[in-house]
Amino acid sequence: MKVIVIGGGASGLVSAIKSKENNNEVTILEQNAKLGKKLLVTGNGRCNFWNSEQTIEKYHSRDLDIFKIIWENKKDSVLKFFEELGLVYKNINGYYYPFTLQSETLVNVLIKKIEDLKINVICNEPVLDIEKDGKFKVKTAKNTYIADKVIMATGSYSQSNTNGYDLLKKLGHSFNPLVPALVPLKGTDDFYPLWKGVRSEVIISLYENEKLIKEERGEIQLTDYGVSGICIFNISGEVAEGLKNNKKEEIKINFVPWFNKDKESFLNYLDNEYKKNNNYYLVDILKKFLNIKIVKVIFKILKLDLLVKWDDAPKEKIVNLLVSFPVKIKDTCSFKNSQVCRGGVLLSEINPYNMESKIVKNLFLTGELLDVDGICGGYNLGFAWMSALLAGENND
Repeated sequence: MKVIVIGGGASGLVSAIKSKENNNEVTILEQNAKLGKKLLVTGNGRCNFWNSEQTIEKYHSRDLDIFKIIWENKKDSVLKFFEELGLVYKNINGYYYPFTLQSETLVNVLIKKIEDLKINVICNEPVLDIEKDGKFKVKTAKNTYIADKVIMATGSYSQSNTNGYDLLKKLGHSFNPLVPALVPLKGTDDFYPLWKGVRSEVIISLYENEKLIKEERGEIQLTDYGVSGICIFNISGEVAEGLKNNKKEEIKINFVPWFNKDKESFLNYLDNEYKKNNNYYLVDILKKFLNIKIVKVIFKILKLDLLVKWDDAPKEKIVNLLVSFPVKIKDTCSFKNSQVCRGGVLLSEINPYNMESKIVKNLFLTGELLDVDGICGGYNLGFAWMSALLAGENND
């Protein structure tokens, strides 16, 4: 069989390798100047490519029952695949990285296998159109390629200018709406420049139309436009969907997650801190466990002088802001700032046992084109590997 893989990223490389191992004639068409461009910057260049804590709850799809079939079939094959390629990796608290902690190591292992298998690679070759009349005609600005089978692995809008969705729409596929995910959030207030650059361990609670829908614990990054960081990324897909549907999105930040008692107990804690030295100003108490930039934001909101004493301060309002600081969200950052997309091709239009389209015979879809996304921690690459293994293995 002549197989064309459109896209030389994570899922494209893996599906090409597995398809070639099934004795097919394989060509990769890549729009960039080299393979694995997005992989090279994954995880700040460290490439967290897998996670040991594989549960369905780490993923999102409107067709989770269908995704579960893919997940169950291939979740135990990913590490074996990379071990067979010769990748040396390390497990850091369940997060899998190349042993060098460099994305280039993983990309080089994949490219070395591509070269050993003598897979044809054509870079700087964006696909403009796909037609099917018995065989596929894959058209670029320079050439028309004929194929028996096509594997679509173009990725999503995140950090890419892919037109994969347009190609699939023309071929008859349907989509759930696309929104950025694993992306920073923009707030509505004007004080954000005051806390820019602060990182803090927090608990965040996401409220949609004033109803609590999700909580996350982790590091937050405070920016001049709002909030970022892993715990924000993990709720950003829900926020993006809600905003698209005109819902009110608000997060509340607990800046003192180490104090796991109620607000009244925390107020008593602050009273006791003050009594230890009644010459303390309020700012001196708060600086013991809070970045001064956050303290100044709280003072600004409450219109307090920096030299206010604890006994002269609005104690309950201060405690409320410390344990439930509200940030009203007006938007997410753009697709180019997101790590993945939420939404994509309906899984109901895909055979989950081999990733073949139910709309177009011998067309296979992998990775971010599909309506599956995961939280931070190697899960999105995990789905790319799983779907690619299925698509490539079933091209014989």
